[in-house]
Amino acid sequence: MASSEGITKIVNAAYSERAAKGVDANVSTTVASAVGYSTTELASVPSGSSLGLSCGTPVKDANLREGESVLDLGSGGGLDVFLAADLVGTTGKVVGLDGSKAMVDLSRQNAKAKGVKPPHVAFAQASFTEELPIEPCSVDCVISNCVLNLLPDDGKALTLRETYRVLRPGGRAHFSDIVAIRDIPAELKEDPVMHVNCISGAISWQKYEDLLRKAGFIDISFSNVTNGLSACCTEPLQLPKSDRHPATGTISSFDVDKFVASNRILARKPESPQEKISSTILKQWWDAYPLVNSSPEAMTAEEVASLIRDPSKNVEDFVVVDVRRNDHAGGHVKGSVQCPAQSFYDDAPAYFEKFKDTEKVIFYCQSSNGRGPRCAGWYQDYLDSVGCSSSKAYVLAGGIKGWMGKYKGQHDLMDYD
Repeated sequence: MASSEGITKIVNAAYSERAAKGVDANVSTTVASAVGYSTTELASVPSGSSLGLSCGTPVKDANLREGESVLDLGSGGGLDVFLAADLVGTTGKVVGLDGSKAMVDLSRQNAKAKGVKPPHVAFAQASFTEELPIEPCSVDCVISNCVLNLLPDDGKALTLRETYRVLRPGGRAHFSDIVAIRDIPAELKEDPVMHVNCISGAISWQKYEDLLRKAGFIDISFSNVTNGLSACCTEPLQLPKSDRHPATGTISSFDVDKFVASNRILARKPESPQEKISSTILKQWWDAYPLVNSSPEAMTAEEVASLIRDPSKNVEDFVVVDVRRNDHAGGHVKGSVQCPAQSFYDDAPAYFEKFKDTEKVIFYCQSSNGRGPRCAGWYQDYLDSVGCSSSKAYVLAGGIKGWMGKYKGQHDLMDYD
C-alpha cells in the first residue's frame, strides 16, 4: 500500500468497481445535493454520471465562458464534464481524464446518451503519476473533484506541475478536494479503505499550497465548502475482494470531520505572452476513442488495382475509403470515398448502413501506418459487435504514398479533385 504503484492500483480497482456496479440513485443525489449540486444540474446530465464521489462543485466556481477549453482531472462518470460543456457551448471544448478504464468507458456511454462527442466533449484514460496526454498551454481552466487526495505524494506534485503546464497563460485551476485539518493517525493512513474514500491520502492546506507554489501558481486560496463530510460517506467505496487487506476497517465507524474537510482550492497561472497557445487539447486525437481490438488484413496495391480495373466488380464487391483529412484533393485512389479519421469512429454506424453489403471495405491513409489501420480496426470492431459477417475491413498496404509510386499518371487508378 505504501508504494506509489500500490496506491494507484488500489484506487483504480475501487473506482473501476464503482463504475461497473454503479450506485443507488438516491445515494448519488443525496451526496451531490449535500456538496452543492442543484436539482436542475443533476437533471441535465445522464443517469450514471453522478456516482456519489464528489466533495464540491468545481464547475460552479470556475466562471466558465462560451468558447473556453476545460480539462477535468479524474472525470469519473462525466458529471462535471457535462456541466462544463453546457457552459462553454459548442464553440468550447471539455476533456475528461480518468485513471480507470471502466470509468472512461462509462463516461463515453454517458456522453453518447447526452449526444455529445469529440472534439467538443472527450474522455481519455491517463495515469496521474505520469505526464498527462495533453498539449501544453491548451486549456483555460483545469477542474478536479475529490481526486488529488487519492494520488501518491509524487503523483500529487506531478499532477499540479502538469496542471500548470497545460494551462494557458492566465489560466486557472479550480479544485474541490479533501484536505487534512490535523494529523491523521498512522494506522488510518495505512488503511486502503480510508485511502480510496479520500481520507488517508489528504494533505494539509499548507502542504497543498506549497506544492501549488512550487508548480508556479499564484493567487492561491483555500476555503471550506461544507459543514461536514458525513453525507459524502453515505455509500463508501469498498475494495474488490482480490485487493482487500486483512486490517481494513470501515469508514462508517470513523469520525471523518475530526481529521479532514472539503475545500475549494483556487489558483492561477501567471500571464506569459511568450508561451505558444495550442488550439488542440489531446496530444493524440485518437485517445478520445476506444482502443482497436481487431487486426484487419492488408491488401496489396496490385490486388486493389485489379478490383478497380475489373468491370464486373461493383459496390457490393468492394469500396475504398480515404481517411486523410486534408490531402484528398492532392490525389487519391480512383473512386475512393473520403471520411476523415478524426470523425470516423462516431460515423461508423452510418458507414455500416451504407456498406454493410459490401464484401471488402478497404481503408488507407498516407502510408497506412496509423489512421488507415486504426479506422479499419474500428470498422471491423463495429462489424463484429453487430454480428455482421457479410462485410470485412482491409488496409491498403503502403497507403496513397505507395499507390502513387506505382500508379501516378494512370487515370483509371488515380483521381484528383
